[in-house]
Amino acid sequence: MKRILIIGAGRSSSNLIKYLQSQISENGWEIVIGDLDPEAAKERLGRSENLVWFDINQEESSGEAIENADLVISMLPAKFHILVAKLCLKYNKHLLTPSYVKDDMKQLEPEIRQKGLFFLNEIGLDPGIDHMSAMREIDAIKRSGLELLGFESFTGGLIAPESDNNPWHYKVTWNPRNVVLAGQEGTVKFIQEGKFKYIPYNRVFRRTELIEIEGFGTFEGYANRDSLKYIDRYNLTGIPTIYRGTLRRPGFCRAWNVLVQLGMTDDSYEMANLSDMTWRDFTNSFLYYHPTDSVELKLFHDQNIPQDSDIITKLKWLGIFDNSPIGLDRGSPAKVLEHLLNQKWKLSPNDKDMTVMWHKFTYRDKTTLRLVEKHLSLVVIGDDPVNTAMSKTVGLPLGIAAKLILSGKIKRSGLFIPTLPEIYEPVLNELEEYGIKFKQRIVSPET
Repeated sequence: MKRILIIGAGRSSSNLIKYLQSQISENGWEIVIGDLDPEAAKERLGRSENLVWFDINQEESSGEAIENADLVISMLPAKFHILVAKLCLKYNKHLLTPSYVKDDMKQLEPEIRQKGLFFLNEIGLDPGIDHMSAMREIDAIKRSGLELLGFESFTGGLIAPESDNNPWHYKVTWNPRNVVLAGQEGTVKFIQEGKFKYIPYNRVFRRTELIEIEGFGTFEGYANRDSLKYIDRYNLTGIPTIYRGTLRRPGFCRAWNVLVQLGMTDDSYEMANLSDMTWRDFTNSFLYYHPTDSVELKLFHDQNIPQDSDIITKLKWLGIFDNSPIGLDRGSPAKVLEHLLNQKWKLSPNDKDMTVMWHKFTYRDKTTLRLVEKHLSLVVIGDDPVNTAMSKTVGLPLGIAAKLILSGKIKRSGLFIPTLPEIYEPVLNELEEYGIKFKQRIVSPET
């Protein structure tokens, strides 16, 4: 009997666990779920079988759990994956994670390969389904002898239209800390029409574009991370345009930019006297002193916000001018803001979330010189606050990849992301059985 150890039973784990549990009888697996708070995980998942306490910082006990597994899936926050990876190397275990490959993980690649292990990272939604769907299309374009001139890709975790009931048109459907710190991974880099472009964090949320997705209306996209590294990952040397971004509903980015410019997303220091602050005090702490002007007036002047702007509606609804206590003893501005968003953007019991992905490929027939623009779009709606669209689109690719490894259908060793046909074809094909399927649209063929 092969044993799968899932580390972390948070928001994105529920459908991964559900999928693997459904495969037990057919494949003869045993599933063990390790979490720092098994009781909370039990309440969230509605099950307790094989749910154990797991603390990655306790090397002896966590090492024992990994040693007893055949395959490890880490659903921990990204910074902890390296600790899991080192234990997997120590005990010769395969590893899956949904997170980006960091430099410390790359340094392990020679040892991973030498031990004949398979480490697959970035196998979730974004990163994950974005890689697989992009590579399937890029490989098809190349096989057809076409010249790819541009690739743009946007993904967003949002609230479904039927549950959209606040002026931000947004609720927290994944890790709230990542929402607060979005855009802070370094200067955004991409290529547009052969020109290298760079956007510093303080400008990210003001450089947006509008994207229309049939049946779901208009979204706005902002540039995300370093798109240049995907030139090599996707074998796109010489491509004139490559751009990756994140989706929100129109108006979100302008309002969020106010919080960025004020300094509320800063995670580099702890605030003093926090336990005595109200939300109004918190906001006022980032503004200039004036003996008579209200906090609202100072903020509107400071950020150049017109009186009739819908930004004001968003900020007031968020509660940053309220006189109620913050309720934290210590924390950075980003931690305080995260605490607020956890209250205001929390999913209600009947809410449904939505994941949205959109690709644009621009290519040319080398013989006829005909130019074509092709769009792929994916929209997935969650069932409830546990079986979310985010949980489906992150967890199911992980589960399917685990099945491929344990069944011997992937015979490679080393550190990978899912850009190989032997990974992306079976994963995407099975995802379609769960309703996770892209729509295609030719937008602007030349005639």
